[in-house]
Amino acid sequence: MQTQRPPERVTSRRSEAGLEQQLGAGDHGGRLADPTKTTDCGYESGDPFCISVDSWWADINYFFTVVPFLAAVDSGVMQVSSDQVVILPPLKDQTKFCFDVSTCRVAFPKTMGAWIAFYQQLKLPSSSLEDLKQSFWDAYVQTLDETLTLFEDRSEYFSKPEADFFRNFGLLQSYLKASLFPPTLIETHIFVKILPPRMLVDGDRVPFIGDFTVLQNGFLLGLNILHDIDNDTGSLSLAAWEILTSSKGAREFFLKLAEFIVTGSTISVH
Repeated sequence: MQTQRPPERVTSRRSEAGLEQQLGAGDHGGRLADPTKTTDCGYESGDPFCISVDSWWADINYFFTVVPFLAAVDSGVMQVSSDQVVILPPLKDQTKFCFDVSTCRVAFPKTMGAWIAFYQQLKLPSSSLEDLKQSFWDAYVQTLDETLTLFEDRSEYFSKPEADFFRNFGLLQSYLKASLFPPTLIETHIFVKILPPRMLVDGDRVPFIGDFTVLQNGFLLGLNILHDIDNDTGSLSLAAWEILTSSKGAREFFLKLAEFIVTGSTISVH
């Protein structure tokens, strides 16, 4: 069995759902298109359904969709033999990706191991929802940390505001992990509306970007403040946040407060 090709000339945008719901920015404003603009990949004037291998967002999306899928295969969740699943390679930078269970285990042992551990946890009848959220976030942040380093060179294709947003959004995930934010489609979709609807460009000044909503400007300002605090404290702010959200009651309060800020109402917390 073969699955879709990694970034570069894929024929469906379904794979972007992983980034839309996991990193939250998806294809807003052409984030999956060729940032070098040397090809028509991802552009309406060329192939709008293409996902570029040079896109920072697309590369991260690959690791948040394909690697968990291969880990699920390896853990037995998919009930498919691992030697039956091979991912078609991109046309370039093939050494940055892995394409089947065995190569992913060798190339990215920590990331694959973290996702396999999540699926093993999922199969345990004794696992609680809190256990599953912790295991999920362990795998998620491990994946993000590894891929941010792996694809750091892609930042040169983007404006400084966009690159800063990308890195700051990655930093936010560590704080969401500490609060065990419920990674469900319903709860993550609520927060999509606060994400920037297009790529940031030189000249964008947060929180005064005219074509962004107040919430979107406020979210970007919050990310910048979070980065400054984390940088100035040497990540002591993250340790303090972990202590603050160590109880289930505190985590539920944080989630309800965040939902109220975004929507004006709250949803049930699970």
